[in-house]
Amino acid sequence: MGHAADRNRRDPAEIAGMIAIRDLFESHLTVSDLDRSIEFYRDRLQLPLARLFPERRVAFFWIGSPGKAMLGLWETGSSPQRMSLHVAFEVSLESVLASPGALQEAGIAALDFDCNPTREPVVLGWMPAAAVYFRDPDGNLLEFLSTLPESPMPDLGVVPCSAWL
Repeated sequence: MGHAADRNRRDPAEIAGMIAIRDLFESHLTVSDLDRSIEFYRDRLQLPLARLFPERRVAFFWIGSPGKAMLGLWETGSSPQRMSLHVAFEVSLESVLASPGALQEAGIAALDFDCNPTREPVVLGWMPAAAVYFRDPDGNLLEFLSTLPESPMPDLGVVPCSAWL
């Protein structure tokens, strides 16, 4: 490798004065039909609409308390070339445990780590965290996640929540 590649591999500790990132404020997803997606995120997931820019075909939703974090949805139309993205929403453990039933009541399929239908969350042993996955109308993979207080057990891989708890 040349010297330019070595310069790009600097240890972060060597970079004096770098700004410490403390959290993620916003994330964005592309959608094919903004109105349908607003109905999904506002009415089915019950996220508060922060702002709609109809002329730009974009909507922003608050995640948690207003001003804490947000999700932006950008309409890209019905192009056959699509990208499936992933966003995880932090929720309480009780909410993760209740989410398969709540999602089913909202007409949304709860999925396990391999995107198979499930009736219970999974635990990602390497974190550890309990999680349930589901898809929005455009196929973006969404997740309800709660970190667990136990020590990580990466050798377990991904297990049903009932096997962990």
